[in-house]
Amino acid sequence: MSADRQDVTRARLFLGAAVAAIGLEIAGPQALRLPLLVLCALSSLGAMAYAVRRIALPDQRGPWLHLLGSASLFFAGVVIRALVPGAGESPPTAMALIPNAFVLPGYLLMGVAFGTLLKLRRALEDDPARVDAVLAGLATAFMCWTYLVAPSIQQDGLSPLRFANAFFPVIDVVLLVLVAQLALSGARAPALWLLILAAAAMFTGDFVFMLRDGELAPVSAELVDVLFMATFLLVASAMLDPSMRTLTQPQRIVVRDLSKLRTALIALTVVVPVVITTVEPTSGVLDGAVRAVLCVCLVFAILYRVVRSNNSRVRAERATRRRATHDELTDLPNRGLLVETVAAWKDREIGLLFIDLDRFKLVNDHWGHGVGDELLCAVADRLSRQARQGDLVCRIGGDEFIVAVPSADAAASAAFAERVIASFTCPFNLSVGDVVITASIGVATSPGAAQALDLIRDADTAMYKAKDFGRSTYALFDESQREQVRNRMDLEQALRGALERGELYATYQPLVSLTTGELDGFETLMRWDHPELGAVSPLQFIPVAEETGLIVDAGAWLLRESVRQLAAWRTVRGPGAHPLHVSVNVSVRQLRDHALVGIVRDVLQETGLPPAALWLEITESGVMEDLETALGALTALRDLGVTLAIDDFGTGYSSLSYLNRLPVGILKIDRSFVSEVGEHGANESIVRAVLAMAKAMNLRVVAEGVETPLQRDWLRAQGCDLGQGWLFGKPMVAAAQESLIGGNVAV
Repeated sequence: MSADRQDVTRARLFLGAAVAAIGLEIAGPQALRLPLLVLCALSSLGAMAYAVRRIALPDQRGPWLHLLGSASLFFAGVVIRALVPGAGESPPTAMALIPNAFVLPGYLLMGVAFGTLLKLRRALEDDPARVDAVLAGLATAFMCWTYLVAPSIQQDGLSPLRFANAFFPVIDVVLLVLVAQLALSGARAPALWLLILAAAAMFTGDFVFMLRDGELAPVSAELVDVLFMATFLLVASAMLDPSMRTLTQPQRIVVRDLSKLRTALIALTVVVPVVITTVEPTSGVLDGAVRAVLCVCLVFAILYRVVRSNNSRVRAERATRRRATHDELTDLPNRGLLVETVAAWKDREIGLLFIDLDRFKLVNDHWGHGVGDELLCAVADRLSRQARQGDLVCRIGGDEFIVAVPSADAAASAAFAERVIASFTCPFNLSVGDVVITASIGVATSPGAAQALDLIRDADTAMYKAKDFGRSTYALFDESQREQVRNRMDLEQALRGALERGELYATYQPLVSLTTGELDGFETLMRWDHPELGAVSPLQFIPVAEETGLIVDAGAWLLRESVRQLAAWRTVRGPGAHPLHVSVNVSVRQLRDHALVGIVRDVLQETGLPPAALWLEITESGVMEDLETALGALTALRDLGVTLAIDDFGTGYSSLSYLNRLPVGILKIDRSFVSEVGEHGANESIVRAVLAMAKAMNLRVVAEGVETPLQRDWLRAQGCDLGQGWLFGKPMVAAAQESLIGGNVAV
């Protein structure tokens, strides 16, 4: 049995024994009542001490220690009244000062305990609960004044002690306010209900005790003893229950509709003074004045609650409105408010800047989303400082921001974009240090009566144009871009399903040994023949496939097709022929796909092709987009025995530091460097340097775009290993390459 379950069982047993003891106190023999009262009080003190030591949280024992101290002082007062002659007489004599010297500090400690509980639960922040507790206190004060205080102080021959004693209920009213606020704030655990019952028993006991002491009504001492004994036992039961720990923990203040019980409580606070005044007319000027003051306080408290409730509703509506129109992270206006504002500008000329952070994903991947959010807030602040009064800076999602500039033509909007790009050259000071990030900006303008969504669409289109320019720049929108976007969307829709419809096919371009002139292998290139669009250039559809992710399935198909075709060719050539390889391009989207390694492994096992005969080509820029992910995939592929190649070397980062980290065995020099070699072109020194570096790193080199014998001969003289280009053959379907496959022939 767990410790909490044992504590619950113990608390229930104690509560059951308490109920039995109270019943015995009421119905038992007279001689048993005083010993039973003392026994219950001592048992309660012991239970409280146990709860403080074993159940309360170590750093939250303060209020429970105060309650234990309060109960101890009350018990001392009870013992003194029972043992000291004259201390318990009614009406009270001077001897009553002795027990009162213990009882009054006991009340003070109890008030401190309840106040501390309110502070720990953060219930003091619950404004409606505080006001409702005050309302209950005022109604109770009205009742106590009418039935206890006023009749007591109006008696003839009243001693100073009895006069002071008449105001004792004020303490009870204060305690009642604290308990009421505690009851109305947060969740009501079993321990809290027991404390509420204990406070009710104590208040009732004090009330009837004052009626007895003030000789206002015939009240038996046994009734007072029963109520005080119930107070002891209920407080001890509350402290023994494990839910008492929740009373010292912060509670989330939740604003709810008024419950029926709470509504009845508020109504009762209004009705009680009216009923009492009707039943008990005022007995003098002082009585009338006090009642009037209490009624005025009650009216002001109700008015305060109504005003606060209305103001809270207005604030909630404002907060809801702000959440609906502003970005939660940066507190900038969102798309909805942008649309409203642009519509309100009506016929004014408008410039709109669509700002997208370049490679923001790398920030999230490297430092985490917390730093990414920090950067977004810093960007929002910098853009806001760049904007003029009247401009609207918005965040519309992710790493996309918009600045709407009223009364701005294309030139002014472009100047604004230049200032924004210039401001991004300064690093952003974040928790991880200085971070530099650039932005691509699309600019769209409207001469007037603009539709915000149309402007956003046009600026977004221009932003992608800026990214095509190389990022960290801006582009102005023109109508031709809209046509380009429409064509691209048509192309994307046509590309979807092209693989399933059999419109994609593989072509093979030979790679030749420049040393021997022999066929060394083929590069597989994907082609698309659409029934309506005809032969679509790979320069058009490959970028679309990569951006949409269609390249993952299409690339996997091309990989399987290539490996199977090579395996068939190697079978035709026989074991004595020079072994061929096949080279297949792999996009960065495929590298991120965890299924790639499994696909390569499966197709190699299925065809029996030696892993070294499969070359996988990756581009420099693709690898650097997500270097760590690429390294993981490339290492796994290398471990399979696959040969890895860097495609279009020289057009990307061309960094020795990253090249040394990549598990590659082949470098392919881009055709742009090969086109002028052999003619004393400017790129000859670059090609020589690449060949020397590759030799030092034990890498083979393939020259792309070899189209003339002069280029071939120059590359051979420089020690280049392989050549690829139209000089050796165009990309053609497998059937058209049978003449090269039939024997070990030089190309």
